[in-house]
Amino acid sequence: MKSRIFMYLFVFTALICLYLFVSNNKMSTAKDAKIDKLEKQIVQLEDSVQSTQLKVLDMQYFSLENNDDALAYYDHLGLKDPSRYIADKLLETNEQKGDNPLVPYEGMESDFKINKIKVLNHKWILTDFSDGKYWGELLIKYELKDDMGIDFTMLDHLLYSRSN
Repeated sequence: MKSRIFMYLFVFTALICLYLFVSNNKMSTAKDAKIDKLEKQIVQLEDSVQSTQLKVLDMQYFSLENNDDALAYYDHLGLKDPSRYIADKLLETNEQKGDNPLVPYEGMESDFKINKIKVLNHKWILTDFSDGKYWGELLIKYELKDDMGIDFTMLDHLLYSRSN
């Protein structure tokens, strides 16, 4: 009787070990597949981040902040952020009643006002303007004087046709 109890105990223990071995093997295979999938996603994300960084660098190519030669033009004025100063002065032209004086069109829905500003270098600005329904772009030449005043001159303009 005692030998049968030990035999049943041995068989029961062997079955438990076999069950644990098979389930661990399946779990290990599933985890390995999940790890492989996550590694592929990481590679894709790294590629995506790298391409995004290249796009950002490409977009920043024409900007005052990344143009050391143009920034050197403002060294004597002591401006910490010349782009922000210039953009603020340009936005002040929106404060006049009616259309912005730099926009050569009359607003159709309301007054044309400058919305977005991109300071390209120490001489040119690219802007977007709109009246809420119609929009366009301006290329503006500017000159920052020693007394911190700015003269703006519109060089070219474009009004997009509205398509329905």
